[in-house]
Amino acid sequence: MDRYELVVRAASVLIDGGFRAAEIGVAGGRIAAISSTPLEGAAIVTLDADEVLIPGLVDSHVHVNEPGRTDWEGFASATRAAAAGGVTTIIDMPLNSIPATVTVEALETKRASAAPQSIVDVGFWGGAVPQNLGSLESLHDAGVFGFKAFLAPSGVDEFEHLDAGQLDRALDEIAGFDGLLIVHAEDPAVLDAHANAGGVDYDRFVDSRPDEAETTAIERVIAGVRRTGARAHILHLSSAEALPALRAARAEGLPITVETCPHYLSFASELIPDAATQFKCCPPIRSSANRDALWQALLDGDIDIVVTDHSPSTAALKFAHGGDFGLAWGGIAGLQVGLAAVWTEASARGIPLESVLGWMSTGPADLVGLPSKGRIAVGAAADLVVFAPNERFTVHAEALQHKNPVSAYDGASLHGVVRRTWLSGHPVSTAPDAEARGRLVEAG
Repeated sequence: MDRYELVVRAASVLIDGGFRAAEIGVAGGRIAAISSTPLEGAAIVTLDADEVLIPGLVDSHVHVNEPGRTDWEGFASATRAAAAGGVTTIIDMPLNSIPATVTVEALETKRASAAPQSIVDVGFWGGAVPQNLGSLESLHDAGVFGFKAFLAPSGVDEFEHLDAGQLDRALDEIAGFDGLLIVHAEDPAVLDAHANAGGVDYDRFVDSRPDEAETTAIERVIAGVRRTGARAHILHLSSAEALPALRAARAEGLPITVETCPHYLSFASELIPDAATQFKCCPPIRSSANRDALWQALLDGDIDIVVTDHSPSTAALKFAHGGDFGLAWGGIAGLQVGLAAVWTEASARGIPLESVLGWMSTGPADLVGLPSKGRIAVGAAADLVVFAPNERFTVHAEALQHKNPVSAYDGASLHGVVRRTWLSGHPVSTAPDAEARGRLVEAG
């Protein structure tokens, strides 16, 4: 009988989209065996009755912000938060770091920051900005997973948005080497037309970023994909009003994928208090009816994945200006609690855990082209998580691994606790002095 480096025994293991009893044998950092009969191992872990074994999640939308804004977040704190939340692979966004990841040199700077600090695996998106159009293929060849573009101002000077003509140029260029464009889709003209004086009332903030801003921008992306054949991915879909156009485009066979985020699935605008700027993000959290429509779109397959858009900042930036939503920095810090937040809401709606895990593990892995991630299968990476789906906890922002104690989930009662994580078959510790075993992963 083969003897494996690690054997994990569980009554419930997520395999091929369903849970069943199995023993998982690990060798050389990969899953070497899945068995219904006992396996021998140098180390044997038997899960408790209230635990399930799931694949490590892949979060393809994380703002680490290092270097340049490391006081907002950094690779050490972000990857600890990821591991604590069951995420074993993150793909870092090209902003809000300085420099932004828009050149090969900036990518190497990112890699040099991440390599010695990361306790989970890390990959990188590149950026498509006006200044680097025409040279995107060099970043593609250097291993980025695709290119992020804003269609409206990003909020930071070093990452400019693309106008309509520049969007067309980017799609033409990316189609030429079969890359992927990921798009923050809000229309600047619509935003300008609805700008207001801000204030502490959340509804006024939502009024300043209406559904039309998303629907108009997404229709522009669809038209560009139709013309060029380029692959595009719609980031952090907030407005359910964009779903009919996306559904029609996908039925037409256009290569467009869609994500939404835990905060859009968990919160509703009617319940956000005045001056509670920890809930500010762009595009905004909308109504409970809109939230219901996003859930239905996930069930119908019109939205492909759920990722956190972990976008932290300092408390000073988040809570400055007396709770004025127009002036506070936008972004939700949710990397550590994303799985629990989505599972808590899903279970209340009668949606099974295996569906949630498809949206948060296999789906994002497939989006970025990492077929050995996000699944428990022979040959896959031994990125494994012990999850107690029924254990309840209360979120305390100051106790999270995030660098800054700011969270829209602060005080929320959630269920679903990560009790243990392995990366390539090695146990992951979230202690500050934990060994940085994370690897840098590339596209291709």
